[in-house]
Amino acid sequence: MRSIWKGAITFGLVNVPVKVYSATEDHDISLHQVHDADGGRIRYQRVCEIDGKVVEYAHIDKAYDDGERTVIITADDLASLPAEKSREIDVVEFVPSEQVDPIRFDKSYYLEPDSKSSKAYALLRRTLEETDRTAIVHFALRQKSRLAALRVQGDVLLLQTLLWDDEVREAKFASLDDHPRVSRKELDMSARLVDSYSADFDTSKFTDEYQVQLKELIDAKLAKGDSVDTDETFGETEEKETEESGGEVLDLMEALRQSVEKSRGAREGTKKSAG
Repeated sequence: MRSIWKGAITFGLVNVPVKVYSATEDHDISLHQVHDADGGRIRYQRVCEIDGKVVEYAHIDKAYDDGERTVIITADDLASLPAEKSREIDVVEFVPSEQVDPIRFDKSYYLEPDSKSSKAYALLRRTLEETDRTAIVHFALRQKSRLAALRVQGDVLLLQTLLWDDEVREAKFASLDDHPRVSRKELDMSARLVDSYSADFDTSKFTDEYQVQLKELIDAKLAKGDSVDTDETFGETEEKETEESGGEVLDLMEALRQSVEKSRGAREGTKKSAG
């Protein structure tokens, strides 16, 4: 991996130099647009609306439009902002880890020690781990002021940027104003259903089926030298019956009971085939 940023975690008099690495990457297959008639590549060009000429990236600035006036912001303007100049990841406070709502998580970054001695890094990691605390930090990255959660991920410090308050929408739905009565029997049956599906979370069990099928389709087209039929490549898919709004609706308890039995049957079948 290649580091994207260098700085230092600071809290009190402690300074921990670190390198920042993107912790995630996109696995989607890259596709581009073509003309359906002849397969010619369709490209987007940066054309100036005043002179109609194509503009190179080197001559493109940013601008803000308030509806009546436009203010042009140059690269030098952005670089002059104090927040952008800072190379410090300032710890604002240490909070109980369970208080950080996952809905606020945005991008994730690994932090690597960037000094001859990694003792300060190890000390901070061990302290966060043993106190079960998450550090809320403030820093600037890629021309933006960021709020982030600094926490432990195995042997590494993980930095996860957080969405600001005004970036998280409030969940207000009229349907939630209705408070249906839930019986103890329904809760017990629902709990049995949950128990029948219980397992330890293992991400390796899951695959991005769409990307796998897209790769198979591409390989098949390449092998044939022409287009292929989707059903021929993937096999026919059984149509799942969907319940129309006017159709029969199962009783909640019956639906839960059937779900528990179906899950139990599937698990027993898996055990028999494994044995």
